[in-house]
Amino acid sequence: MDDRTRNRTDVDSALLGHSTYRSLGEQKLSPAEERFEKARRTVGLWLAPLVTVVFLALPLDLAGNQQTLAGILLGVIVLWITEAVPIPVGGLIGVALIVLLGVVPADDALEPFGSSTIFTFIGAFILAQAMLKHGIARRFAFRILALPRVGSSTFGVIIAFGGITCLLSAFVSNTATVAMLLPTAVGILAVIAKLLQDRNMVAEDFDPLRLRVGAALMLMLAYGASVGGLLTPVGSPPNLIGRGLIEKATGERISFAQWFLVALPICLLMFVVLVVILLLLNRPEIRRIEGVSDYIAQQRAEMGPLSRAEKNTLIAFGVTVTLWIAPGIVAVGFGNDSAVYDAVSGRLNEGVVAVLGAALLYLLPTDWSNREFTLRWRDAAAIDWGTIVLFGTGIIFGSLLASTGLAKTLGQSASQSLGLSSTVTITIFAVLLAVVVSETTSNTASASVVVPIVIPIAVAAGANPFVPALAATFAASFGFMLPVSTPQNAVVYGSGAVSITRMIRSGISFDVVGAILILVGLPVMVAVLGLG
Repeated sequence: MDDRTRNRTDVDSALLGHSTYRSLGEQKLSPAEERFEKARRTVGLWLAPLVTVVFLALPLDLAGNQQTLAGILLGVIVLWITEAVPIPVGGLIGVALIVLLGVVPADDALEPFGSSTIFTFIGAFILAQAMLKHGIARRFAFRILALPRVGSSTFGVIIAFGGITCLLSAFVSNTATVAMLLPTAVGILAVIAKLLQDRNMVAEDFDPLRLRVGAALMLMLAYGASVGGLLTPVGSPPNLIGRGLIEKATGERISFAQWFLVALPICLLMFVVLVVILLLLNRPEIRRIEGVSDYIAQQRAEMGPLSRAEKNTLIAFGVTVTLWIAPGIVAVGFGNDSAVYDAVSGRLNEGVVAVLGAALLYLLPTDWSNREFTLRWRDAAAIDWGTIVLFGTGIIFGSLLASTGLAKTLGQSASQSLGLSSTVTITIFAVLLAVVVSETTSNTASASVVVPIVIPIAVAAGANPFVPALAATFAASFGFMLPVSTPQNAVVYGSGAVSITRMIRSGISFDVVGAILILVGLPVMVAVLGLG
């Protein structure tokens, strides 16, 4: 064996071994990275209680239990940022302290866990579990990639993957969508890497995990999921949080259809901008590719025809989506203030519809003779309960910020100190604050913290809080610079195909342009549809 053959990179072993997300403990960290992670978590364990205690001891002029709530929230935010404990556990610690320190009684603190929004997520996660288990989402991805001219160029593959991710994440968890598509993306990246190798376009000992085309493909998956998550109220946790807070503050409920119509043109523009940014900053090493089409055809052939479980999953998903959009269709025909709309929307509550759709998966049989159904209970037990817990604690903090008057106090102080006196300036402040916060903590936590602050700022300034609060809700789903900004960022970073420098460079560019699109496009769409 000559040196040339000995040094030749084995693409499969170098690349396909990283096809699923690896937690930090499973990754090979450099000594510097390991020291940083240990220091970050250790600092969080000490800093969180210190921040809370110091804040509670300050002689602040805050009424009632506002100071206690603020101190607890600051400590929880430190836990979220440093990940000293798992993020959902940080929220639970905060909820326990709220009761122990007498901010509110236990029943009042835990009441948001019974909201219909929680059941919306439980049902949606179970539906997503069925799509992942039975391969519906993967089948859909390969169907799109098999379209003419898509699989023959790197640009086509990257754009198609972005489109697939956007559509799926509008209904399925962003993280689940990315995790499901990641192995397929890595498989295609392996084909491209081997093509570059065969054409002698790379060094013999090249690292396929550092190809620009791989970074563009992986970042498109992560960022495309965040963009697609904005399309529907159930696409991302911040959407439901923001919508609920807006309804409570203004008395106006945004229907499923109305949300979709507002978000659609903004998301389309964001997607175009995303394509341009990623392809400019991570220009693929090769444009024309052969072999990917064959790989896609092979994978589709191996999947075969739709199984009974896949058909059942499609039925349950179709019924759920139809019932979700039904109130919006009724509103178009009869108006939001009609008795027909009130009757339909009251009965077709999104949480009830979600759990009904999930229940269908346990009623539609795959093998009646053995009483086997589309899902088993252990499948439901495997859904992301941590996100649901985090979501519930986020609602609790958002609710208490309003009920204790702390959000109003913060809003009035910010309005006076920053001179926020118009809807435009308040909206700019809301978007910037949400983007900054979402870079360092979860999108759910960002929406839970920022939206309750923005609403009283608008009220104090005599402005309608609808647009600023909705803009903050949209911007809370941003955060593209760091692996910790969103779970989907962590998933693609864990693949090893995206360096931190490429993620920061691409992410900050999309942060800026995306924020501008929200500031310009959202008020226009709200005015066109007559909302707010």
